[in-house]
This record gives sequence, C-alpha cells and structure tokens, in this order.
Amino acid sequence: MLPTRFPETLLENAPANATCPQPALLDLLARRRSTKIAQLTGPGPDRAVIEGLLGLAARTPDHGKLAPWRFLALLGEGRARAGACLAEVLAQRQAGDEALAAERQRFLRAPAVIGVISTAAPHAKIPEWEQLLSAGAVCFNLLLAAHGAGYAGCWLTEWPVYDAQARAALGLAAHERIAGFIYLGSASEVPLERPRPDSRALTSWF
Repeated sequence: MLPTRFPETLLENAPANATCPQPALLDLLARRRSTKIAQLTGPGPDRAVIEGLLGLAARTPDHGKLAPWRFLALLGEGRARAGACLAEVLAQRQAGDEALAAERQRFLRAPAVIGVISTAAPHAKIPEWEQLLSAGAVCFNLLLAAHGAGYAGCWLTEWPVYDAQARAALGLAAHERIAGFIYLGSASEVPLERPRPDSRALTSWF
C-alpha cells in the first residue's frame, strides 16, 4: 500500500479556514485525470486508507447538514460477492454465460470500489435536487482525495445504477439511488490529457 498520512480531524467549532494559498491543490486540479477502468491495477487503498478518504469525501457542500448520502465500500472478497449479486439479477432474466461471467468480474476491475449512495428524500426546506447535487459533490471529493493520496481512480455508473432490481440486490432501499461507483487503485499507464472544454466559450458575464 502507498504511505498515506491524513490531516487531523477538526473538532466541532474549531477554526476551519481553507482560504489560504494552496499551490499544490491548484496543481492537482490542473492535472487531475481519471484513469480508464482497464488501466486500474494494484496496489489499491486498504480499509484504513479508505476510511480516511471517505472522511475527506464527506466534507462536501450539504445544504441543511442532512448528509443525504452514504457509502457502499467493496473491498477484497466483497467485490466478488457484489458482482455475484448482480449476476443473479441477470440470471433471472435468462442472460447468457458470457454476460454472467462479466458481471461477476464487474467490481474486480479495481482493487477497491466505493458506491456513493444518494439517500435524497422529500424535505420541508431542502429540495431533493440540492440533496442529489451534494451526492455528486461527494463523488468528486472522493476522487480528489484519492488522487491526493497517490491513487488513480474513475467515476462510473453503468447499468446497475439505473436498474431497481440491481440496486435492491446491492442492499439499497427503494428510494435510494447510486450517484456513482468510484473505482480506485493504481494506474498501469500514465493517463494522457484529453480535450477540455473552453471555459471562456461557456461563460456569460452579466
């Protein structure tokens, strides 16, 4: 495993000033690149590192402090068990052997996989849309934390995210949704930069 040191957790009401120059953070944002799933390999983060990453991922904008999300951590044999659950869903639909075999391997494509589960629900004051946005922010926060700890990763959805039976097979409640699966490990190849949108062409000044 890569050596990882996480900052001390702040106590409630402790000063939390992030408005100071952070050149390393700007450099990370300028270079941040997802790694293709086929190029993820070991080593990956162990349970202790994942717990540290999730602590950082949870420091995300969250209107109303609802924490309208939770994590589904797939590590070790848990990845195979989760894939078997999805294969069983497809078996009930008469899927072929090749499809079932691929499903059993789904979460074995990386050393660790974190499902970010949106628990958004109707609220008297906080729109569900804002709760969903918070779950998306958690996904990206988790990727950034992983990159900062020296790991490669990618954020995928794929068919289980949109399938009610698949979600139930993974233990989700009926109202829960999957914001994404964050696959984590090391890059077997250095990712190459891809075309980026021109932010100037996408900006209106009012």
